[in-house]
Amino acid sequence: MAPLLPRMHLFEIDDQPWFPPWLRSKVQAALTIAWTTHIPFLQARSPAQTVANILADTLGQAVFDHVFIDFCAGGGGPTPSIERHLNATLPPSSQQNEKEGVQFVLTDLHPHVPDWKKAAAESSHLSYIADPVDAANAPADLVGQYKDKGKKVFRLFNLAFHHFDDPLARAILKNTVETCDGFGIFELQDRTLLGMFSPILFGIGIMLLAPYYALCVWHVPWTLVFTYLIPVLPFVLVADGIVSALRTRTPEEVAHLLRTCGAEGGPAEIEKWELKSGKETFMWPIGKVNWIIATRKT
Repeated sequence: MAPLLPRMHLFEIDDQPWFPPWLRSKVQAALTIAWTTHIPFLQARSPAQTVANILADTLGQAVFDHVFIDFCAGGGGPTPSIERHLNATLPPSSQQNEKEGVQFVLTDLHPHVPDWKKAAAESSHLSYIADPVDAANAPADLVGQYKDKGKKVFRLFNLAFHHFDDPLARAILKNTVETCDGFGIFELQDRTLLGMFSPILFGIGIMLLAPYYALCVWHVPWTLVFTYLIPVLPFVLVADGIVSALRTRTPEEVAHLLRTCGAEGGPAEIEKWELKSGKETFMWPIGKVNWIIATRKT
């Protein structure tokens, strides 16, 4: 389905410096729920498990050759869940998989170390970088430490790439092409009619599930005040979700940014990259993971 509208880089409330951090943390927690929740009978699988399947299917046996670095991990998001599903579902046909598993790394320009430390404690296949990491200027030692071990570096952008305007997106792609071996862009929305409706349905779901998460999971009762009495949380999730849809790029638009990113080596270097894309349904009819995966040709 073609986009309804041209891409518009409008602002999201959650990105603004004036938005209270304690509310931002709950917005991010709600987005993590959206990524990791699997509701039997309604969903074939969670979005995070869908991404794990996409990585396994697209990369094949080469998945074992990669280290996956989330460059916009936020509070952790879906990456810990993606790691668990990927390592749990890969066939035990590789000694490397049996001994080490596929490794994932959490990084961000604004590290969430307490959240990452808790997630990393639950898996030997998940680690984090405590220092700030700029996706447009990745530290040489971050990438180098894995390449020195014979690994390929694959960048993850989970519900993140739409946040970058074109100049920053080109800078990130330029740095990716010059330092890494692949990247994946995974979004839960797009610029179609169903993509616009999805955030509204998500907002309704949050209002239905808020008592359970506020009282039984987070143990933060005040969350209910900002869900029902002063409905800031559902409003921000729906409004930002619609803006996210308007910001989301098509595979053709990402391909254009890749061709014009100015990477060292010019067009000849870009020709060494192969881009694949698709949509995978996790909840009919509107729950879809929109994905773009680019890898350096061997």
